[in-house]
Amino acid sequence: MAVSFDTPHIPVLLEDILTHIKPVKGVWLDGTMGAGGYTRALLDAGADRVIAVDRDPEALERARKWQADYKDRLTIVDGRFGELDQIAAAHGVTLDGVVLDIGVSSMQLDQAERGFSFMRDGPLDMRMEQSGPSAADIVNRAPEGVIADILYQFGEERASRKIARAIVMDRKSAPFTTTLQLAGMIERIMPRPKPGQPHAATRSFQALRIAVNDELGELARGLQAAETALAKDGLLVVVTFHSLEDRMVKRFIQLRSEAPKVSRYAPVSETSATPFEKVTRKAVTASETELSANPRSRSAKLRIARRTSAPSGKIDPAIIGLPPLNLAGVLA
Repeated sequence: MAVSFDTPHIPVLLEDILTHIKPVKGVWLDGTMGAGGYTRALLDAGADRVIAVDRDPEALERARKWQADYKDRLTIVDGRFGELDQIAAAHGVTLDGVVLDIGVSSMQLDQAERGFSFMRDGPLDMRMEQSGPSAADIVNRAPEGVIADILYQFGEERASRKIARAIVMDRKSAPFTTTLQLAGMIERIMPRPKPGQPHAATRSFQALRIAVNDELGELARGLQAAETALAKDGLLVVVTFHSLEDRMVKRFIQLRSEAPKVSRYAPVSETSATPFEKVTRKAVTASETELSANPRSRSAKLRIARRTSAPSGKIDPAIIGLPPLNLAGVLA
């Protein structure tokens, strides 16, 4: 099924998603609406209704311009996908599908004034909801050890302590206020990347963005909420863009779709049924055709699981890989 869009954001792995979930029917929740690529594709493919959720005020404003095209089949909600079970309950529905496109959208990256990218000069912001502490607040106010932990835990930056030390030293002279100011400092103290390697500030900017928006905590809550909200045979569809996200989704699906190993001498348990079963046995990645059309799809990975009739339960976020970093109160 060929799908085209008139927005600058190209929905990643869309054709693969539609192939794996057809026929599309029932009530779906798009937890990361963004430009509406997945939402509109689901509605056009036959979904009876889509509840489209986003925390970004600009995304919500853009969506209301085309909301009327789908009348009462589309409901737009200002919220976070970590609350999707509560959102579904508030609308009186169980869900036949949940789709989550994790991370920042290309439109957010392309807007210099949002401060997500070091490729364009803008305020050091990175807030999806445009409220609360910003990236500038973290680098200017957080203790050196906390900054180092953020860069290491959320960005897998091996030079986290070196960069954190330099941030604290530089902010004594002048606070960090712009993206290029921070990126330039990191570029100055780090070795020059070899050909084909990412910019020296890539991991640090990723880490700060994840910390500002609590993205991994939100992912853990969203996966748990989907288990609660999905009806039997409902589908959980998740697209990730870096290893931390994919690791969490992979572990969640694996733990919730594979019965725990028990001793052969133990009695058979009636509670061994699992809440999910795998639809994709391994991650689906972009085809060469998609890569040529959309280079940003290179790091994308798609995983899908189907809800069973087993009761939902709770899972420790640490078990699925949520880094043990509590930022509550750091900037208070």
